[in-house]
Order: sequence, then structure tokens, then C-alpha cells
Amino acid sequence: MWVEKEIECWIRFGRVIHERILDRRRRVVSFAPDSIFAAVRWMGNDFGTILSCIDIVRAVRPGEPYSTVFRVQPGGETLLRCSGWPRVERVLKVIDAVEALGIDPEDAAPDHWRHVHARLLANEPPRPYTQARHRAWLKRRHVTP
Repeated sequence: MWVEKEIECWIRFGRVIHERILDRRRRVVSFAPDSIFAAVRWMGNDFGTILSCIDIVRAVRPGEPYSTVFRVQPGGETLLRCSGWPRVERVLKVIDAVEALGIDPEDAAPDHWRHVHARLLANEPPRPYTQARHRAWLKRRHVTP
């Protein structure tokens, strides 16, 4: 959804498998089960920003338990959730750092996003994602179902 200077909701990363355009300002996107995506929300008024949020979510399989996430149907497994522009900006920089390694953020280890979430809550800097950690994640993913 996009209403300039009022509300903006967009997907920061994730592999969209289906898109339905509702009108000029709205679209509905779908993700495959187990895929990871980031949804960003911003709201403002005449006085400035009133809400900034980011959620990094794993799309659940049918029948799996899930958390409710704003504008995500039915919901998903929340890996990271934060609000407030300073924290949202930090998460966006972490996403940029993963991309700078040549890694798509949706392919990064889900544990990394949980780690970033925990470190933000503790007001501590997260450890950077590395090529070595990514290789370990890829190997682990092939071993576990």
C-alpha cells in the first residue's frame, strides 16, 4: 500500500511467487512456504512520522502455528520485529550489509535475523553476517529436513 505522506507498506526483500495488483496504490503478493521476507510500514501526518516498523518473517506451511503480522495473511513465523525509526534504520543497514556480501537477505540464515532482533532489544550491535556463516547455514539446511 502506498498513500504518499500518509502510509507506506512495502516489501524490502523476499521472493514473490504471485502478485495481484488491486489498483495504483495497492497490490497483494504471495510467498512460498519457508521463504523469508521483510515487510516495512511507515505512517505519517502533517507533523511528521508517527510509525516506522519492520518485520522479517518466514512464510509458514499449511497447518503450522504462526504469529499475526500486520497486513500478512494468515501470518508467519516472526524472526525480527521492531519499531521506531532508529531501530528500523539499523535493521535496514544490516540488510544492506548482507546484500553487500553478494547474498540475498532472503537466503540468509533465519537465526541471523533472530540474533539481530535480540541484539536490538538489548541495544547492542549485532554480529555481522559472514560468508563463512552463510556457508555453514547452507550445509546445515541440506542436512536437516
